[in-house]
Amino acid sequence: MALYELRQYKVRDGQMSAWLDLMEGEIIPYVVSKGMVFTASFRAEDDPSVYVWIRRFEDEADRERLYAKVYESEHWKSDLSPRIGDLLIREEAIIHRLVPTRLSPMQ
Repeated sequence: MALYELRQYKVRDGQMSAWLDLMEGEIIPYVVSKGMVFTASFRAEDDPSVYVWIRRFEDEADRERLYAKVYESEHWKSDLSPRIGDLLIREEAIIHRLVPTRLSPMQ
């Protein structure tokens, strides 16, 4: 059964545009190039600090394998990760691991 990850981030004041540029221009293409399935991304209509994205994994083993490919890579550690800290308040990230219900169209 598929496993989804819903990640909600707190974007620093005035940084949403820069965050979207980084996510859409570099992070999402990079994680997809490593095999992650990007499902959706959102910014809150009523709160300029809220960004949410969803990723899909086949199972826990797939998630662990893809995490290693992305987060242990030199590109992530030396280029992307340092820039993320300038735009997000990492300590306020909320990450939910979700399993689809029987009638969910997202399986």
